[in-house]
Amino acid sequence: MTTTVPLRSPCPPGACICGREPLLETPGADVRILRLTRAEEKILLARLEQLKDLADLKRLQQRMYEQLGIRVDVAPGFNEVRTMRGIAIQIEELPGLCRKTRAAIPAAIRKGLENHPQIAFELLNAHDLLRDT
Repeated sequence: MTTTVPLRSPCPPGACICGREPLLETPGADVRILRLTRAEEKILLARLEQLKDLADLKRLQQRMYEQLGIRVDVAPGFNEVRTMRGIAIQIEELPGLCRKTRAAIPAAIRKGLENHPQIAFELLNAHDLLRDT
């Protein structure tokens, strides 16, 4: 008896450039990202919006990589950080990752940082930007 893991439903033709079909056709390809169904994506985004502290953010980054293969880098931007927009959130290019998900993850992280500004201060301090204040 084998159980199949539910995969994300395909995007409408022409709406996304995620490369889902070539990923499925490639033997031995890493298809972990396709396990992120729309329902699970909503749960992930809600969890990212409810960050508790910087350690929680780091833990979620690690779990996203382990379970889905998504690498998310959160760091202060090159210019001054006056608002949450000054924090750079980069997602590594990954075949199979929907463009809407690629945009929704940074938005959810920013919302979590806006809900708890102390996390942004911890992030800045971790990069030694608040050393002299």
